[in-house]
Amino acid sequence: MKLSGISLIPLIIAVCCGFLTPFDSSVVNIILPNIASDFSLDAVALTWINSIYLLTAAAFLVPFGRIGDIYGRKKILAGGIALFTLASAWTILSRTPEELILSRAVLGIGASMIFGTAMAILTSTTHPSKRGQALGIYTTSVYLGLSAGPFLGGILTKTLGWRSVFFVNIPIGILILVLMFLFLKGEWADAAGELFDKKGSLLYGCSLAAIMIGFSELPQIMGFLALGVGAAIFVVFIWHELREQYPLISITMFKENRVFACSSFAALINYGSTFAIAFFLSLYLQYIRGFDSQEAGFILVTQPVIQAVFSSYAGSLSDTIEPAKLSSLGMGIIVIGLITLSFLTPNTPIIQLMFILAILGFGFALFSSPNTNAIMSAVEKKYYGIASGTLGTMRLLGQMLSMGIAMMIIAVMIGKVEITSEVSDSLMSAMSTGFVIFSVMCTIGILFSMVRGDIRSE
Repeated sequence: MKLSGISLIPLIIAVCCGFLTPFDSSVVNIILPNIASDFSLDAVALTWINSIYLLTAAAFLVPFGRIGDIYGRKKILAGGIALFTLASAWTILSRTPEELILSRAVLGIGASMIFGTAMAILTSTTHPSKRGQALGIYTTSVYLGLSAGPFLGGILTKTLGWRSVFFVNIPIGILILVLMFLFLKGEWADAAGELFDKKGSLLYGCSLAAIMIGFSELPQIMGFLALGVGAAIFVVFIWHELREQYPLISITMFKENRVFACSSFAALINYGSTFAIAFFLSLYLQYIRGFDSQEAGFILVTQPVIQAVFSSYAGSLSDTIEPAKLSSLGMGIIVIGLITLSFLTPNTPIIQLMFILAILGFGFALFSSPNTNAIMSAVEKKYYGIASGTLGTMRLLGQMLSMGIAMMIIAVMIGKVEITSEVSDSLMSAMSTGFVIFSVMCTIGILFSMVRGDIRSE
């Protein structure tokens, strides 16, 4: 079954997967105050509810992407959907903060198996001339998931409690599994027979874990030590990968393919400078402005809705206009939005905030789909799994970095105390500081986006 050169079943499955994991990630931001209230969590512990998901997803994404290339992407995707669905049920039943954080960690592992394979299968089954269109549709589903997170999350939390938001994952997960087993024929294992880099996987995961722990412990000496250990392990990981016959991450691909390298780094910086926006604004709207979860969700949904509206068009446009031009323009618009957010006050009109979020959403749309098209078009077919996994890794590493910076700012400026009206001034200062840092990061990202080169000349 094909739709204008695009295989229909892989597209439907990719769209469902594209919705599922972003929904789970974005919905958490809107329910954090409710979780904090139920479990009496301090500000730093609260950031771990989202950060642990990002950490495990980032740590396992590249390994599972590689395993999928070797043993079959369909197998890994099916396993990931099953694990994600079961972990969602566990999250609903969690009764202690430790159990909740652990269930979120397992959710991240399931998400890593989905990230590294769904888009690779879609790319493998789509004609190159329609790849931008297909990836644009996929990216739209990602933004629909991001949109539905605060919107549905706010409604469900107000009416049924915060646990109900994770129930949404279960029927979608079951639907994907049914579609896969009944209609998705064949298997994709373009690196069959190659070996899996176990040592590299261990070094990679340990490095990320140490870095995130370091962010959470700053400004204590343990925080600096953990960051140093994480950086040192990462250097060893790069050294190992350069000497490995079948590396976990193809360092040579970064060295020899400028389009792939610059597009990947641009994605890393983009997500690193934007993911914590929703986190900060959720706290701002609920703690400082006094909105409930439903009202805050209605406001925050502005950004991803605009993203969803324009992403498919931006993806199709990147089939004829160089992605570097579109994505660089998108990042420039994001910088403007971030700078404007840094001037928020407790009395900023909500309509003004929604307008800023709309500007950010438009910038995200112009960046993401064209940048994804550039990455997937810059590599040979046998590297689709690695490219897909790398893109997902850059997204998750960027999101993890963004939350790590937010965690560091909160640890330094607020500390390990519950967020109440007494720390509202500190929260406003932390938020403004974060947006300034993110705007500088995004400006640097524009440089990577602009120097990548022409994908049609590679």
